[in-house]
Amino acid sequence: MATRRGFLGTASAVGAATLFTGRSASTASAATAGVTATDEKAARDAIRAVNARMRANYATLKSELTTQLSPVIVVSNNAVGGRFTLINNGTQVETVDPVPEYFELAKSIAHVPLGVFSVLAAYLSDQVPNIPDADRIDPHDLDMVVTKAPGDKGWITPLNAFASTLRTAHTKLGTANLPLDLENSCDKILSEAVKFIDASVTAESFDMVSFNRFAAAVYPSIRVNMTFAATAQITGIEGLMKRWRTLIGEKAWSDLYVTVLSIWTTAELNQASIIIRRTMNQAKVDTHLIDLPTVETPSDPIFVALDNLARIVQDNIAAEMVFNTDLKVADALKGKEDLLSDEILQQIGGTAPTARTASFGTAAATASAGACPITGHTAAV
Repeated sequence: MATRRGFLGTASAVGAATLFTGRSASTASAATAGVTATDEKAARDAIRAVNARMRANYATLKSELTTQLSPVIVVSNNAVGGRFTLINNGTQVETVDPVPEYFELAKSIAHVPLGVFSVLAAYLSDQVPNIPDADRIDPHDLDMVVTKAPGDKGWITPLNAFASTLRTAHTKLGTANLPLDLENSCDKILSEAVKFIDASVTAESFDMVSFNRFAAAVYPSIRVNMTFAATAQITGIEGLMKRWRTLIGEKAWSDLYVTVLSIWTTAELNQASIIIRRTMNQAKVDTHLIDLPTVETPSDPIFVALDNLARIVQDNIAAEMVFNTDLKVADALKGKEDLLSDEILQQIGGTAPTARTASFGTAAATASAGACPITGHTAAV
């Protein structure tokens, strides 16, 4: 790629500094004599205006493109297995929560140990606990989680409240009409959790060894719940994809874009993405299935998805037309790399970690202000 490395490599330290400060000792007085501070500011503002105008042009193109994208499926991950919206020819055709209800129920009970931990975590000692594989725990991370002084009993009231919720669920479990294996695994998780809580409250004491014993005891049952949840999600999503494929036709489906919005912690190997990719045109799936990690669930996921997808699509075309003499830089524009990353790494002599980037790339799931062309809503990520 064309760079300034050759020039910087031969410049002296003083010369390199001059490049970025805009002055050298020998020319400072001459420049000062001919150019006032006001002139310099005006010139620099004029240069900044070029970028501002570029960004305005870019935003206009992106805004127009969001109304053209079709067909698109937007997936917003949620507690019930995902909300799916089909957009075709500029129209929001349908929004569906396709996953059977037992997905949510299985995960709800599987989360019980995490719920117990969440109450106790702030009251842990700031010392790494004496448990198997304790070396995997970062002591500083542990210190950040612990906010209460040793001996603080503030965990008892919220843990008792959680136990009350667990007992109610346990009492009513038999009338929830769950598959027998799922009911049995939920029964085991709930009963063991109540037993652990009761013992801890009675003793007014807990430790990570006893908590780990509880967690290990219910782990096989958690795996059963995970199996049921995965089956529910596969069945629901694949059924919906088959119906929508028939609805819009094979030709349109072959060009389908899918954007999956998820919290960062579930963005890698996202379950919805894994299932959906099997139903897409395999020749295009690596470039048309886009995972968009978000800081939090956006208030208008459709706007966020279309705004980012438009950015990706137009960057794909721009990359090949603007950087057609340097395909490495073109690929960077099409992916997640910053265009200056290679230059910076070479100047500091560093190397980047191996990228795990699909060729289509992933834009940051943030959106500029504006109204969604489909919903009419304003973005808020």
